[in-house]
Amino acid sequence: MMSDKKPLIILTGPTAVGKSELSISLAKAIDGEIISADSMQVYKHMDIGSAKITREEMNGIEHHLIDILEPCEDFHVVKFQTLAKAAMKSIYAKGKIPILVGGTGFYIQSVLYDIDFTESEEDETFRSDLEDFAREKGADALFERLRSIDPESCKIIHANNIKRVIRAIEFYEKTGKPISEHNKEQREKTSPYNFAYFVLDDDRAILYEKIDKRVDIMLENGLIDEVKSLKEMGCTSDMVSMQGLGYKEILDYLDGKCTLEDAVYRIKRDTRHFAKRQLTWFRREADTIHISRQDFRQNELILEYIMKVLAEKGIG
Repeated sequence: MMSDKKPLIILTGPTAVGKSELSISLAKAIDGEIISADSMQVYKHMDIGSAKITREEMNGIEHHLIDILEPCEDFHVVKFQTLAKAAMKSIYAKGKIPILVGGTGFYIQSVLYDIDFTESEEDETFRSDLEDFAREKGADALFERLRSIDPESCKIIHANNIKRVIRAIEFYEKTGKPISEHNKEQREKTSPYNFAYFVLDDDRAILYEKIDKRVDIMLENGLIDEVKSLKEMGCTSDMVSMQGLGYKEILDYLDGKCTLEDAVYRIKRDTRHFAKRQLTWFRREADTIHISRQDFRQNELILEYIMKVLAEKGIG
């Protein structure tokens, strides 16, 4: 099956499922380049807690949107979409195929359906008022405010993700409709790409075990020292970068707000919860191709299946 649309491959799934290694093999097989759809790997100096792919692990494959921002800079879906589309233009110009790899579903959706964000321009004053409200009343109170106007968004946004909660409330105040409804409408648009959207999954118990082990390895590799360095650079808990799993908890520990044991417990628990929310998101997405490691186990067999699907779609 041939298409006049440009090709786009998406490889996603929950954290720790093993996307990076598979994506390298895929990029080599189809002469592609990888665009990171990750909200943390975009930051410099944040390598351990973000499980950032190393230069050696890249194995010669060009990666985009990794190590391009300072931790003090904001990163959000609109900025991601702009940078990702620029990277795709560069990849197409080389005659190669872009592969979006990462677990941030909304980022992927923004590119796949070329979502229009013009309705959601930020209102500095209103946002500042909501930030003050969150500080005075707490994140849960802000979250309940969102629930009263957009309960659907509360199913996919965590109460502690204050930036996203504020953006959702702000969108409603500005447009008169829930952002979840807007996102649904955008999802129903026809994609401008000839795409294949693969969602990698694993047995829940195995996935949670991998998550716990990954956190232990991060600590062994120096996560605490990494967060200390960021703190010394002037990074604070209200920065977008420091809201990432692993960073906010260790920062609380360094600030004397909790014990190390409690911080580690929270990282593991919240990462498991995050993986569950990721899977909920991907199950709601249309035109996805779910791949369970239980059905294949080996990356070679998964790659073989992916290549078969791509051939059927005229990609590659």
